[in-house]
Amino acid sequence: MSLINFGLAFRLARNADPAAMREILARSAADIGATDLVVYLVDFGQTVLKAVPDRSAHADAPGSEALATTMAGRAFLDQKIVTADRDDSVRVWIPIVEGSDHTGVIALSLPHIDERLLATCEELGMLAGYLIAAQSRCTDIYNLYRRRRRMSLAASLQWDLLPPLDLNAPGISVTCLLEPAYDIGGDCFDYAINGSFLDFAIIDSVGRGLAAARIGSLAISSYRHDRREGLSLTAMHNNLDALLASEYQDCSFATGLLARIEVDSGAFTWTNAGHPLPLLIRQGSVVGELRCAPTPPWGIAPRAPAMATEQLEPGDLLLMYTDGIIESRAPMGD
Repeated sequence: MSLINFGLAFRLARNADPAAMREILARSAADIGATDLVVYLVDFGQTVLKAVPDRSAHADAPGSEALATTMAGRAFLDQKIVTADRDDSVRVWIPIVEGSDHTGVIALSLPHIDERLLATCEELGMLAGYLIAAQSRCTDIYNLYRRRRRMSLAASLQWDLLPPLDLNAPGISVTCLLEPAYDIGGDCFDYAINGSFLDFAIIDSVGRGLAAARIGSLAISSYRHDRREGLSLTAMHNNLDALLASEYQDCSFATGLLARIEVDSGAFTWTNAGHPLPLLIRQGSVVGELRCAPTPPWGIAPRAPAMATEQLEPGDLLLMYTDGIIESRAPMGD
């Protein structure tokens, strides 16, 4: 049985200010004698943990914590509880888990620590993730505290469109990263796991800024709509192609991959619209690129796509990327 009354926590959250996550956590953590609770949210670039202010006490929040050099950062990166003995207490850093996504860290002090308290602290991290997931569409607070600097309109449009960066489900995991986090434009992705199938798409729109973001948003919306309608990969590919061709007469286009993995069998099926080929990594080594007969980028010359299939093995890693990776340059031009 948990040491925290989570039923009370959910009842408090039901009619609370959507931004009151820290106050609800502090009230719940008081059941185990916790004090000095601080909630840190990771920024969109995943480099810094930024403290959410204690609004109830009208006190200034602690500063930011760098991921690479702090105990809070260690808890976030390892996704494990970290502790440190103090003179009269134990400081505890707890990863916040929002579904499978990693959102931040809770720091608190306890009079002592044992296995049962550690398990309760882990539950407190899950409660924080639930509160963020449930309320983040009703307040801008959580979004604003994840920003280190001003975000471009194109980047804001893209972030609002994207699913979580991480998914861990039975038999399969998905991890995503976007850079530069505050100025992305046309690079985007989407995925969903339904039953034993994982569907996903990666899309790279031509151009930069808001124009590219608009193309990416339209493409993702088309893909997401058709996926939810239960259409085949071929139909989703054709509809996306026809949509961009009809909406843009200025040769605007997007490259991308549409794919489906049958999780139980490992069957990987995909179409390619002029996009860089995915890499297959097996037992820690790059086997090579997976091949698919070329189809023009979406929006240029609509035509039926070729379908490629591959049999994946347990432990295989698929790496998909946009040309921002292969066309990037070091300061010296390399």
